[in-house]
Amino acid sequence: MDAQVAPGQLVVRASGAAAARLAIEGRSRSEPPQVQVLLRATVPRLPPQGVALAFGECSVRVRGGVVLISVAAGKLSVGFGELRPLLFQPVPLDRGLQSLVSSSVAHLVAAPESLDQHGARAFLLGLTELVLRTALRTELDRADALATRRRAAIDHIRDHLADPTLTADRIADALFISRRRLYQLFTDGDGISGRIRTMRIDRAKELLTDPTQGSRTIAEISRHCGFTNAAHFSRTFHKSTGHSPRDYRDRHTR
Repeated sequence: MDAQVAPGQLVVRASGAAAARLAIEGRSRSEPPQVQVLLRATVPRLPPQGVALAFGECSVRVRGGVVLISVAAGKLSVGFGELRPLLFQPVPLDRGLQSLVSSSVAHLVAAPESLDQHGARAFLLGLTELVLRTALRTELDRADALATRRRAAIDHIRDHLADPTLTADRIADALFISRRRLYQLFTDGDGISGRIRTMRIDRAKELLTDPTQGSRTIAEISRHCGFTNAAHFSRTFHKSTGHSPRDYRDRHTR
């Protein structure tokens, strides 16, 4: 059992790696047979080898402080598609919910032979539903907050493209967030400096191909896009497009 899960987090997995990958990528309508929840929890009085219990298609394994609960994906009221934001990545788990899982699993493993199999299966399924729904709500709220801040950062960059002193520190200060938090919003490319550079080049393309801006010189467009001098602008533009600003304008305004 994979123990690479940090305290205070859970990992949601799907059985059948190939099927799970296709379903996550949207290339298959079928869903994996099982959904697994992996987390750390304190369960007292465990034997050294741990415990593995099965209640029909639901099971729980505890070893080394790690709990693995497996349930049939088709039995969950949460659709597999809804769980995609949680899959195969660490998700924060509320401390109260950690305690609930620990105590619930401890009760299950304390006297499994005295438990009704159908009741225990329903109990595990309900516990998994509670964990998944809570984690999903938390993750979607977090993702929505990140998206909102990311949009705010992009809007600020767009509004201040002409300012050559625009930096990550100034953007972070304007949004009242740390520089580190700002960088976490842009992990899908070249970071903040790359995003600023790309947006400046995009702005330059718009100006260079706009017939109403034909009287503007390359130097004026350079300043309007936040470049400190025309030579730097020309080098950056050529590196990005393969053309000089003048050639780009000629090609698109004929």
